[in-house]
Amino acid sequence: MEYIFLIFICLLFLIVLWFILELNIKKLKQIGEDKQLDSLTKDFPENIDVCKSILKRLGNDKVNIKEDKESKTSLYVIVTNTITIANIRDSYTRIQTVAHECIHSVQSKKMLWFNFVYTNIYMAYFLIVSILTLFNIIKNPQIFLYILIVMGMVQYFIRSMLETEAMTKARYVAKEYLEENNICSKENVNKIVSRYDELNNIGIKLVNLDMFAKNILNVIVYSVICIL
Repeated sequence: MEYIFLIFICLLFLIVLWFILELNIKKLKQIGEDKQLDSLTKDFPENIDVCKSILKRLGNDKVNIKEDKESKTSLYVIVTNTITIANIRDSYTRIQTVAHECIHSVQSKKMLWFNFVYTNIYMAYFLIVSILTLFNIIKNPQIFLYILIVMGMVQYFIRSMLETEAMTKARYVAKEYLEENNICSKENVNKIVSRYDELNNIGIKLVNLDMFAKNILNVIVYSVICIL
């Protein structure tokens, strides 16, 4: 019975959070697809050149950079110290996206390494205890459920700090890059940055809810396994 109650509470919290955050996915997509701004930024430097310039500005020139035109996700990997830029050449958001990953590369190495190692441990823990519980090897799963909840809270806390910082600062770094390199008029810079603000207003809340929801989903899944 306690597992059913926990599942109910988890789902209720997710619904309440979605409601109070007033997230509008459709509006987010509309903001991210601005044909006028897309055409404007087509004449901007290549993504790798933008990345090198921003990294130099941030005082970090030891990062490997590559572009993956088959990928839709840009990311920074601490293990290889590599920024991978996705296929975003035709999007006006690419300056902020590149800035986002550059900021990740200069964040606290302790936090980045902890996030990488801890997240893998957390995922492995969830998988192992789920299998052991499913096959009735774990007889009293309550303590393992409590550990899963606490581990999920820590994982979300660290990841949220890293992502929120990168998303918040990327807007300012992108604006400074646009202004200092004189690659478009001040009026167009303001238009682009204004769009970035609109994206972040929804995006930061959405990313945080998504990360939180994934950890809650693990709790729900494990609770279902416990019921079985």
